[in-house]
Amino acid sequence: QVQLVESGGGLVQPGGSLRLRCAASGFSLDYYTVGWFRQAPGKEREGVSCITSSDGSTRYADSVKGRFTISSDNAKKTVDLQMNSLRPDDTAIYYCAIAPGRVGHGLGWHEYAYRGQGTQVTVSS
Repeated sequence: QVQLVESGGGLVQPGGSLRLRCAASGFSLDYYTVGWFRQAPGKEREGVSCITSSDGSTRYADSVKGRFTISSDNAKKTVDLQMNSLRPDDTAIYYCAIAPGRVGHGLGWHEYAYRGQGTQVTVSS
């Protein structure tokens, strides 16, 4: 059974950094795409970033470009999201999701078959 576990969330001051990790188990494929999503209270879920294992290609939402970096360790089946220059509007529950192969756009929740339970990120002074 596929399981995704997010970790690394917490409380950070504006301008600070956090590194989120998504650990996948029960997923036997070596070719996959992992996406990070977030949802703030009262707002729609937003695709943040994604990475494809085969070539390391990435995509970012405009709201996080230049501040967030996604990376993967295919051997360990982990995907990290390094978040720098955090702002209060980055506050949300962050989820990771995984899909076999390459997905179409990459930042659409519906493109992913398996999702994690999320980790809370709070940016506040």
